[in-house]
Amino acid sequence: MSLMKTNEEQLNRKHQLYIFTNRVDWGKFEKEFLKHNNEKMGKHTRPIRLMTGLLILKHLMNLRDETVVE
Repeated sequence: MSLMKTNEEQLNRKHQLYIFTNRVDWGKFEKEFLKHNNEKMGKHTRPIRLMTGLLILKHLMNLRDETVVE
C-alpha cells in the first residue's frame, strides 16, 4: 500500500471549485469548440477543457490573465 495520496485523494471534495467542475458538461464545450477547429490553423496546443476552465475561473474570481496563468 502506497503512503502517497493520489491527486484525487488530495482534493477537498467540499470546495466550491471541485463541486463546480463536476457539474459542468465539459463534453458540450469540447463539441462546440471543435466545430471551429480549422486544419489550416493547426491543432490546439492545450486541451479545450483546460482553456475553458481557466476562462470560467478568470471570470468567476474576477482575475487578471496573468493571475490565472500562474
